[in-house]
Amino acid sequence: METPLLLPKQTLADSLTPRQIVEALDKYIIGQSEAKRAVAIALRNRARRQMLEEDMRDEVAPKNIIMIGSTGIGKTEIARRLARLVDAPFIKVEASKYTEVGYVGRDVESMIRDLTELAVNMVRAEQAEAVKEKALEQVEDRLLDCLLPPPRAIRKQKAIEDDVELTDEEAETAEAPQLAFDLAIEDGEEIEPEQEEVISEQEKARYLRTREKFRKMLRDGKLEDKPVEISVKNQSVPFIEIFSPSGIEEMDINLKDMFGSFLPKKVKKRRVAVEEARHILMQEEAEKLIDMDKVVGEAIGRVENSGIVFLDEIDKIAGRESKSGPDVSREGVQRDILPIIEGSTIATKYGMVRTDHVLFIAAGAFHASKPSDLIPELQGRFPIRVELKSLDQHDFKRILTEPKNALEKQYIAMLKTEDVEVCITEDAIDEIAALAFQVNESVEDIGARRLHTIMERLFDDLSFNAPSMEEKDITIDADYVSNQLAEVVKDQDLSKYIL
Repeated sequence: METPLLLPKQTLADSLTPRQIVEALDKYIIGQSEAKRAVAIALRNRARRQMLEEDMRDEVAPKNIIMIGSTGIGKTEIARRLARLVDAPFIKVEASKYTEVGYVGRDVESMIRDLTELAVNMVRAEQAEAVKEKALEQVEDRLLDCLLPPPRAIRKQKAIEDDVELTDEEAETAEAPQLAFDLAIEDGEEIEPEQEEVISEQEKARYLRTREKFRKMLRDGKLEDKPVEISVKNQSVPFIEIFSPSGIEEMDINLKDMFGSFLPKKVKKRRVAVEEARHILMQEEAEKLIDMDKVVGEAIGRVENSGIVFLDEIDKIAGRESKSGPDVSREGVQRDILPIIEGSTIATKYGMVRTDHVLFIAAGAFHASKPSDLIPELQGRFPIRVELKSLDQHDFKRILTEPKNALEKQYIAMLKTEDVEVCITEDAIDEIAALAFQVNESVEDIGARRLHTIMERLFDDLSFNAPSMEEKDITIDADYVSNQLAEVVKDQDLSKYIL
């Protein structure tokens, strides 16, 4: 069966133009217009491919991208924000953690298995949201059955209608809970603890009226603290946990699922408050309503047609074969990655997944190597190369203030939770940007991550003393920044560790 190509969540990607994609990325990432332009075109080309005739559609290969630049200048963030923009399955992996087949380490195919697992979880969460209303109704009925057990005759009648067999425990006569007695006494009614085999229409109507009163109380939140006893399926298989994830991965099967299907489902009773019971039962009822075959089919379709793999630190596996040492298998890793990028079929526990149209975005600093050090076959699979620019003082200033939820806004919001109002002046922003650029130049260039260390050091005293401060209005100006950071910046040896 062919996997459907046009998936509901991808309609946004179909409607976004490259210019709109760049504008959306500009809200979070400063500069790097060339890289944004490249990924925007790659994303739009996916939408264009979906509109082609089937015979041509299969021939159009994704235009994979290599981003070249030092750490902290936005490579990972561009790829991550791009995936969030269209809700595409996205995974970030580091090329340096993989090893050639035969060496100890992760198999390169695991990146596709992880991406598929992530896609299945995404689709399952969407389906759970779609059936939430129906699941809530069923949870409500289960809670009512716990608070006010139906008479035995009604339970037997319902079991016949549903074509199920009652267990001995369910067939026993149940006592109405104390809460039911309290409610009945208030209304002048009587609810007998011992239910008869045959119940009259009048008694049945009385029970249903009482049940509706409980339903109203439940919806009004009046029973949230009442304890109820619920039956929960215990699906854990403890002894399977002794296997490591990598061991299970190598066997290409899910041992937990396999053994779980053979072993009987254990049901245990838990006594919890209604509020907690609702949360537990909600998960159970949602799982019952979700069609996992449909979820898996759609998830695999998303991986194959809109999945994005961000392959970081690809420069660490560049270079020719070493005969010894930690780099012994790096060219072998390149050769193992090559068929996945070229397009192959990977076995996962959800089925076979094709990688022909997965978009790969590679990134690396390439300080000690260059893209041409990669094997020629791998180079050919990354036709687009983008060099990202190092950040200057002006970029640091923009990063502090312009993006949505910028760093400056984060610190102000965090201290506001302690009722401390912080105002950061324009000259303070200029000073922070200048110090970040200066330290990057003199110590080591770690890009925008330098701002995190600068800001954390700057707000160290405020963050520590905020709960007990009497003065709740704080103004941070250039002098304050200089006083807090000047000594550290002057001491080059110390700045290596603090900044």
